[in-house]
Amino acid sequence: MLGLKFQPLLRIGFGFREAITSIRSSGGEGNVSAFKSLTTALAATIGTGNVAGVAGAIAVGGPGAVFWMWLIALVGMATKYAESLLAVHYREVDELGEHVGGPMYFIRNGLGKNWAWMGWLFAFFGALAGFGIGNGVQANAMAEALQASFGVPPLLTGIVVASITLAVLIGGIERIGQVTQIVVPVMAAVYVIGALIILVANLDQIPGALSLIFSNAFNGEAAAGGSLGVVIQRGIARGVFSNESGLGTAPIAQAAAKPGDPVLQGSVAMIGTFIDTIVICSMTALVIIISGLYSQADYVSGAKNVSLTINAFGTALPGFDWIVVFGTVFFTLTTILGWGYYSEKCLEFLAGVKAIRPFRLVWVAVVVFGSVASGGAVWTIAEILNGLMAIPNLIGLLLLSPVVFRLTRTYDFKTRQQQPTLR
Repeated sequence: MLGLKFQPLLRIGFGFREAITSIRSSGGEGNVSAFKSLTTALAATIGTGNVAGVAGAIAVGGPGAVFWMWLIALVGMATKYAESLLAVHYREVDELGEHVGGPMYFIRNGLGKNWAWMGWLFAFFGALAGFGIGNGVQANAMAEALQASFGVPPLLTGIVVASITLAVLIGGIERIGQVTQIVVPVMAAVYVIGALIILVANLDQIPGALSLIFSNAFNGEAAAGGSLGVVIQRGIARGVFSNESGLGTAPIAQAAAKPGDPVLQGSVAMIGTFIDTIVICSMTALVIIISGLYSQADYVSGAKNVSLTINAFGTALPGFDWIVVFGTVFFTLTTILGWGYYSEKCLEFLAGVKAIRPFRLVWVAVVVFGSVASGGAVWTIAEILNGLMAIPNLIGLLLLSPVVFRLTRTYDFKTRQQQPTLR
C-alpha cells in the first residue's frame, strides 16, 4: 500500500466504473469481460466467510475482531491489486485456447526458471486448498443452514449441489461467468438490503455496536480465549478467509479477462475486497453484535457459525432469518463454482489439461462429503491450507513488487494506457 502511494484507496471509483463499463465492452484479448471475471472472483469470495466466517470471528474473538477484519481488508486491497496485475501481465494461452494465469504463472514467468518450484508449490497447495475453503466448508455451511431451517437432510443437499456444480463446471470459465454475473449481484443486493433494513430498524443500537468493535479491538475482554491475541488472530484469519486477498486465488479468474490491461484489471479486482469485507461483512457483523447472541454459550466455540448469523438476523428483526438461509445457499453455491475453476487451473498447471475431467468428478464428490462432515474439522483444514497457499504467493508478490510499482507509476488513468516512453 505504501509502495503504491495508497493508489488502491484513491482509485476505488475508477475500479467500479471500469467494471460496469466492461459489461458492454467486448474488445481486447481474453475469454470473459472484466465484469464477469470480477463476479467470478466475488462468487468465490462472497460465501461462507461473509455469513459463517464473520460469526465465528465474533463468537470466538469478540466484536473487536471486526476491526482487524477491516484493517486486513484495506491493506488487502493493495495485495489484490498487485497479484491481479501480475496475473494479467504474465498470463499465457493454454492448449484449449484459454487465457490462464495466477501466482504459479507470474512466479515462473516473472522470476525465471530457478523459481519455478515455488510456482509449482502454490499450484499444489491451491489445488488442495480448494477442497477446504472453496468446497467442503461451503457445502457444510449450506447443509447446516438448510437442515436448521427446513430440516433438509445434509446428504440430500450435497447430492443436489454436486449435480448443479458438475453441470456448470463443464462449461468452463465462460459458463461460470454467465451464471455468476447474474446470481452474485442479485443475491448480494438482497442480502445487503435486508441487513440495511435491520440496521435502520435498530438505528439507536449502531453507535453502541461500533463502540464495542473499537474498544474490544485492543483488549481481550470479549474474546472466548480472554486475550488480545485471540481477537487479532480471529479477525485477520477470518478476514483473509472472507476476501482472499494474498491467497493468490482471485488472480486466476482475473487472468482470463478482457481487454488484457494489467493495471485496469488490478483496479477492477481490488474492489472485490472492498465489496466483500468493508460492505457485506460489516453488515453481517453489525447485525450479529446488535442481536447480542454472540456471547451465548451455544456459540462461543465458533462451531455453529451459520446458525448464529441466522438467529441474529431473526432476533434483530423477526422474520428476516430467511435472508441468511437463502443468502447462504446462493453464496456457497457460487463459491463452490468459482473455487472449482481455481483448483482446476492449479491442477492444469501441474498435470496439464488431461487432469481436468477426473478433477471435476472428484470435486463434486467432495461436495457431498463436505455436506455431511464435521464442521469444526472442515474449518481447521481449510485455514491450514490457506496459510500454505498464501506463503509462495506473498513471496512472489514481494519479489515482483518493483514490476507492480513501475507499471502503476507509468500508467495514464485518464487515457487507460501505459505510457510507452516510460515503460
